[in-house]
Amino acid sequence: MERFVADAMLGRLTRWLRFLGYDVLYFRDIEDRELVKTARAGDRVILTRDRGLVQDFHVRHYLVESEILDEQLSEVLGRFPLKQNPDRRCMKCNTEVVAVTNKEEIRDSVPEYVYFNHDSFQKCPSCGSIYWEGSHMRRIIKRIEKAVKPKDK
Repeated sequence: MERFVADAMLGRLTRWLRFLGYDVLYFRDIEDRELVKTARAGDRVILTRDRGLVQDFHVRHYLVESEILDEQLSEVLGRFPLKQNPDRRCMKCNTEVVAVTNKEEIRDSVPEYVYFNHDSFQKCPSCGSIYWEGSHMRRIIKRIEKAVKPKDK
């Protein structure tokens, strides 16, 4: 599966792609030269909306056309299909999350209702973010399914 580095215009898209298991680096403030250097060093594809960037530098890239998140998802997922069982990545820092084997260790990190009503949690070993499959997860999945659904012509 391809690995990416996204430019500053694609922060929201970055979080959604990470949720799906894509490895996406993201920097809010980075010069074009540094972005290109990072992409080349890590054998990554640049995701960008900046036509000038892709014209000035000869580097592997995908020019995201839409400004609308759902359409951006549709574009990228159509061009770079996801592998079958992706490892979920932290939406904040891009680290692979791991299953929490001892639920008690996250008790103080999630709302009480969540702790008592869910048994399966994942944790980012880097930044400590906790993830669980709640109603927000179902909404996210529904939105992604809508984004990748073929459009009627």
